[in-house]
Amino acid sequence: MGQTDSHQLFDHYFTARDMRQVFSDHGRVQAMLDVEAALARAEARVGLIPHSAVQPIAAACQAQLYDFQALAQAIATAGNSAIPLVKMLGKQIASSDPEAERYVHLGATSQDVMDTGLVLQLRAALDLVERDLAELAEALAIKAHAYATTPLAGRTWLQHATPVTLGMKVAGWLGAVTRNRQRLRELRGRVLCLQFGGASGTLAALGDRALPIAEALAEELTLTLPEQPWHTQRDRLVEVAAVLGLVAGGLGKLGRDVSLLMQTEAAEVFEPSAPGKGGSSTMPHKRNPVGAAVLIGAATRVPGLVGTMFSAMPQEHERSLGLWHAEWETLPEIFCLVSGALQQALLVARGMEVDSARMLRNLDLTQGLVLAEAVSTVLAQRLGRDTAHHLLEGCCKRAVAEGRHLRAVLGDEPQVTAELSADELDRLLDPAHYLGQAQAWVERAVAEHTRLDA
Repeated sequence: MGQTDSHQLFDHYFTARDMRQVFSDHGRVQAMLDVEAALARAEARVGLIPHSAVQPIAAACQAQLYDFQALAQAIATAGNSAIPLVKMLGKQIASSDPEAERYVHLGATSQDVMDTGLVLQLRAALDLVERDLAELAEALAIKAHAYATTPLAGRTWLQHATPVTLGMKVAGWLGAVTRNRQRLRELRGRVLCLQFGGASGTLAALGDRALPIAEALAEELTLTLPEQPWHTQRDRLVEVAAVLGLVAGGLGKLGRDVSLLMQTEAAEVFEPSAPGKGGSSTMPHKRNPVGAAVLIGAATRVPGLVGTMFSAMPQEHERSLGLWHAEWETLPEIFCLVSGALQQALLVARGMEVDSARMLRNLDLTQGLVLAEAVSTVLAQRLGRDTAHHLLEGCCKRAVAEGRHLRAVLGDEPQVTAELSADELDRLLDPAHYLGQAQAWVERAVAEHTRLDA
């Protein structure tokens, strides 16, 4: 019989295990306890509390010592997680050293512990996201290089346009990953900072020792000290959410492209196959894009969560009612969804299967029409733009009406053959000779990726 409070059925599909550990109950509680232990060390360094109190406090700051079920029930009454946790921490310390219990949580407020604990979680979470993005970028760079000159139909408005290359398409995905890696690097300095302000942000309870303690606490936690506490200034957290929204959207673009390329009618690029992957409960032949589904799902869900973070920004005065609370599960869920999408994107990028022969066959589905622009461009230099355009437009309509290849129609058109030889027409209607700067775009995207890791 399953556990009624379990949430594991979809976690393996939508969330990476290591990210779930960061934002698990244990991860949240341990992060807050890490703040309490660091606060005791900082206050002892400044001389506010005796050094003898540090070890008993630190020894009690171990998440496994606490009853999470009891903590959950207490939160429902207290209104946040720090209030009951600090009470439990005090009791745990008092059981071995009643004197040390007097110095726990001195000068801090609940939000200090929760927000700084969250920042510690964010540091670990950002490390995971950046690691996976770096691995994804490298996998995409390898694929972009490998298929830099592999032609496939460009598609605009879901219709065949002129040829592109698979490498160019992959390089587009790579470019988005590279830019998001840059954004995440840039925001770390703004986000990974201490929250320590006491009751209303003034640290009045600590008197003249307030700033030295804040400096020592930031040093203990390897965080920066902001210009002032940010209890109701939430732009730092919203910036993280917004950039993760961009990450999710970029991964969703990758997933959408792959899913379209996997369609039966296209069948050009596939997710890696595996036993039992992408099957149907009724149709044995199915090979569904199950990884792409996660990427698209995350790209669909994350923007709403990012919107919640933006909606929670206008917080009241020095401590918010409800808006702060709206963040607690929202930001972790964004991280978890992005982590799951990244895991699936890595699988797709590393194991992507390509049918280049099918790509060429698909390019010829319109019997040369996708290369009408190539012919028109050359003729425009000899006949004038309007004349060439109308001439090719008429030839294309005739090819469709007669069910003939454009090459045959053009070969029968005196105005065309007077300007272009048979060899010129053959070359102009070869997709491999109308790829423009596709290979250059690949090289530039890979170079940007390489520079970021230099």
